[in-house]
Amino acid sequence: MRNTLFTALFLSLLSPIFTQQKATTETGEIVILMPDKTWEFESSPGSKNIIKTNPEVFEKNKSSSFLVRSKNLNIGFYINPKTWTFNKAELNEDAEYELEYRYNDLYGLVITEKVEIPIDNLANIAFETAKDVAPDMRIVNQEYRLVNGLKVLHQEMVGTLEGINLSYYAYYYSNANGSAQFLVYSGRNIVNTNTEIIDELLNGLVVLP
Repeated sequence: MRNTLFTALFLSLLSPIFTQQKATTETGEIVILMPDKTWEFESSPGSKNIIKTNPEVFEKNKSSSFLVRSKNLNIGFYINPKTWTFNKAELNEDAEYELEYRYNDLYGLVITEKVEIPIDNLANIAFETAKDVAPDMRIVNQEYRLVNGLKVLHQEMVGTLEGINLSYYAYYYSNANGSAQFLVYSGRNIVNTNTEIIDELLNGLVVLP
């Protein structure tokens, strides 16, 4: 990747998610165990905001012709090989793939795990973890989308880290085989001016037989 410092800063928002574990209480409630040995309920009654559903149907772009398959989960993602490159993840050991846009500083990650986590909870964990590192992190858009027949949760977050304005644009998906985060990140100005390119990439998400 062209900017490893920038990438390292941004990945510091993501890595703690995967050090958390779940446990079930005697009353059957699920709690999340944090790295600092504290815990919180997976979901608190009445704490969830109503998430709207985007009525648009999102589909793979014709130019997204190259299929990259996950080895951990029965999903894949189609990319446009003329505009995106991909490699096995090196900078984030919890990710499966890293992506890079050929023409400016847009970066992507595919993060999969063999644990089924409801997409609402997956997105909330990502947000709460990001706030621990960047306290001013906030969600600027959140909606359900139908992408190639899959129900995903789309979430956009913005915040600052080490004085850098960052933007995080993600799809969350889960099924009985596991969970996935498919995301693009960069400086806020770059993300804001390249949303069509980002949507084209993320809309390549598919379930495989």
